[in-house]
Formats: sequence, C-alpha cells, structure tokens
Amino acid sequence: MKRLQNSIKMSDIHPLSDVQSNNIGINTTIWQYSVVLPEAIIGDNCNICAHCFIENQVKIGNNVTIKNGVCLWDGIEIEDYVQIGPNVTFTNDKYPRAKQPFKLQRIKIKTRASVGAGSVILGGVIIGENAMIGAGSIVTKDVPDNELWFGTPARFIRKLNKND
Repeated sequence: MKRLQNSIKMSDIHPLSDVQSNNIGINTTIWQYSVVLPEAIIGDNCNICAHCFIENQVKIGNNVTIKNGVCLWDGIEIEDYVQIGPNVTFTNDKYPRAKQPFKLQRIKIKTRASVGAGSVILGGVIIGENAMIGAGSIVTKDVPDNELWFGTPARFIRKLNKND
C-alpha cells in the first residue's frame, strides 16, 4: 500500500484502486480494484475492501466497514460504526429503464447498524440505529432502531439488546 496525502488527511489507498475523491478521512484504507468517484465523502478510520464502487452522491461516516463487492450508488448515506457485509446490493431507482431519467431514491443506514452478506436494500429505505439485517435478506421497508430483521422479504425477528 502507498501512503497518499489528500490535503492534510492521510489514507492507505492501494495502487490498483481508482480513487478520484479528495474527501477521504484519516486512517481510511481503500483496497485494490475499488473505484471512488470525485464527490464521494468517506470518513475517518474506514475500511473499503476490494472490488467496491462508490458513486458521487455518497456519504460514509467514521469507523465504517464496507466488505468486498459492494456498490454504493448516488443517494446513499451511511452513518458511523456501520458494517456492510460482502456483496450487499443497494438500489436507488424504483423503475429502472436504460437511458431514461429516474427519481433518485435515497437510502440511509444509521449508526451502528449491520447489513448481512448478500442482502438487497431497496431504494427509499432507512435502516435504524443499531439494527441488524440477516444475511441474504431483501429489505423492502424501513427497519426501526434496535431490531433484527431477516428473510425474503425481510421481517421483524426480535428486539436487540446491548449484548447483541
């Protein structure tokens, strides 16, 4: 890894990644084959694993882990201490059509939430603080704070406590 200076911030950016943004926080690591577009904002102490794509209108907080194979499209906001598992899929268009305008659907993942591997998060969804989405789930509606959701479509399983 090389040390790259973005203004006064230092980050570890793999030479086989394409990081166009200068908005990368201190102690953030971006691994190989990842692309970060110029307007994306990534906080401090984040880990962006290999084969990730981060579009312009994306904001990532501090202490976030984005595992391999995740694409973050315009309109996604991820707050602090969030874990996004490998190959999670996000959408931001309810009715996608090639070469047609669309209405951007935003997604918000609140502080300390976790999204399990292979889950699908539909546009317009908010995942609450400290919520957990089980692996392989399809999230079609908002998930309240401190709840575990799982399934296809994802549904409430139980409340989470401080030990979860």
